[in-house]
Amino acid sequence: MKKPTQLLGAVSAFALIAMSSTPALAVGTTAGDTITNNVSVSFEVGGEEQDDVTASDTFTVDRVIDVDVTFTGATPVNVSPGQDQAVLSFDVTNLSNDIVDLDLSTVLTDGTAANIENITIYLDANNDGILQQTEIDAGAITFLDEVAADDGLGAETIAVLVVADITTDAVNDDIFDIVLIADAHEAGAAGLGAEIFGLDNTDANTPGEDTVLADGTSTAEEAANDGDDSALGQFEVAGALVSVVKSSRIISDPVNGTTNPKAIPGAVIEYCIAVSNAADAATATAVNVSDDLPADVTFAENDFGIFVDGTATIDTNGTPADNTDDIAVCAGGTDEEGGDASYTAGGGTGGLNEIAGLLSDLPASTTRSLYFRVTIN
Repeated sequence: MKKPTQLLGAVSAFALIAMSSTPALAVGTTAGDTITNNVSVSFEVGGEEQDDVTASDTFTVDRVIDVDVTFTGATPVNVSPGQDQAVLSFDVTNLSNDIVDLDLSTVLTDGTAANIENITIYLDANNDGILQQTEIDAGAITFLDEVAADDGLGAETIAVLVVADITTDAVNDDIFDIVLIADAHEAGAAGLGAEIFGLDNTDANTPGEDTVLADGTSTAEEAANDGDDSALGQFEVAGALVSVVKSSRIISDPVNGTTNPKAIPGAVIEYCIAVSNAADAATATAVNVSDDLPADVTFAENDFGIFVDGTATIDTNGTPADNTDDIAVCAGGTDEEGGDASYTAGGGTGGLNEIAGLLSDLPASTTRSLYFRVTIN
């Protein structure tokens, strides 16, 4: 009989070592799972097979907390002075290997705070970057509840909208930088759970489930390994820079006719109203002109009419005769009385007679005019 001698040091080079482990998911193995590794060693002694020797090792998967916030809109988002519910769109993704709650907050990092109001966060239920009435009716949000770990396909990404009102005090080229921050909190309870804190890199691993904060730094509003992430969205005001110049010139008088006419009773005066939009400004639309006539002039309704969308020459340096800046002289245009322009007796402020006109849209670096004539009473 052969003596069985079980000496591991005598294991043949042909010994079979078998190991098994749980396959990793796209986002990583779920926190709290245990991974068991089994080993089996077979051997012979004196040509006789012996009982296998086995061993196993089990450890607990620690929790990795990582959050991603991404701005998904155009940069910058152009807005107008007085615009309500301007929208910045973001995606929020839980890259952790566990379910978390995500606390949402915003910080205005650039721009005049008095010129932007009501910064609010809404869930983008349609994932279209547009604030819908149904989303408004659902109400603003301050956190995302029970956010599943990302499946690696983006199916768990949540779209949110940061919405704000731009005041009428905002002017062309104003910038408003808004940072959206998502901070990881404990899931599993009603409402927003407690903020998640992790081990320092100087802390030793423990046998149980530890928490490691793996986030980086995206903006100055949050730090690396702090359980949060952020992204910046920007509004830029594209306002119209509209200015108006109104001036008059004497066309004729009863004594001198059109030769060096004077502003005497019976004289015909032409008023020119020139409306301009500055270079690089947004197009001004619905440009309505309203002019209250002084009580001591009479609209020359039957003699001339009202001309709209005319050209205008503006002398901003003054003339030798009057040394007055901003003299406008109108020409061209279309007689539109009763259409896009009208005269209304008693229709103005305090019952004054009124000239009103609607100019065409006014792009940047464009001047349009409305002009008409009156007679001095």
